[in-house]
Amino acid sequence: MMALAILQEATSLVPNLVGAGLIVIGAGIGLGQIGRGAMEGIARQPEATNKIQTAMIIIAALLEGLAFAAIFLGK
Repeated sequence: MMALAILQEATSLVPNLVGAGLIVIGAGIGLGQIGRGAMEGIARQPEATNKIQTAMIIIAALLEGLAFAAIFLGK
């Protein structure tokens, strides 16, 4: 009976873990896209490097915060 309760509790965590994994994958892909876009922008307009880097850091921080919030709210 104890083993069944443990198994039921463990299987109830699977959707949360899958969701957290998808969030992490999505955030990683998003950060990669932000970095790629910033590097392309800097390559096209080197004089705008500071503005592009600032915007990239702000967007990346917001994406990270969104990912953390989604993980914590999913629990």
